[in-house]
Amino acid sequence: MLSINAYAAIDVYDFDSVQQEAQYRGLIEELRCPKCQNQNLAGSDAPIAQDLKQKTYDLIKDGRSDGEIRAYMQERYGDFITYKPPVRPSTWILWFFPPLLLITLIVGWFWQSRRHQRVARGQSGVTVDSATALTTVEKAELDRLLSRPSSTSSNDNHDNDITSLEDKK
Repeated sequence: MLSINAYAAIDVYDFDSVQQEAQYRGLIEELRCPKCQNQNLAGSDAPIAQDLKQKTYDLIKDGRSDGEIRAYMQERYGDFITYKPPVRPSTWILWFFPPLLLITLIVGWFWQSRRHQRVARGQSGVTVDSATALTTVEKAELDRLLSRPSSTSSNDNHDNDITSLEDKK
């Protein structure tokens, strides 16, 4: 019983020539099933896919070219039916967004790496304005703290190193 079901899923079409059969196989591999989203007609067992395979077969038997069959399917089912949508304003995002995104990411990465190199070399271009610079009193205090010898005794209280209440915060 199982072998009968598996055998029924195989499409059997009678073609006039090997070229017609190759044309059919190529088209059903290229055309997308409207129901299955991302599966071609050859791999789909959906009823609509079966109907589209039959229609493709009928159009091939009528002597239609690949372009005519694709145009018929796109007219009837839209650009979704093909894996290669045409370039037109409605499909520009499909064609141009991925390369633009890639270029933007590469430029951003390059800019960021150059910036890190400049910072590492000390060429960051950052200028210190006078409002954020240390005053002479602050510089003197910093020099005093840096020049003080460190205590080696473990009995010393570490709170003595801090000179003001503001430094403790």
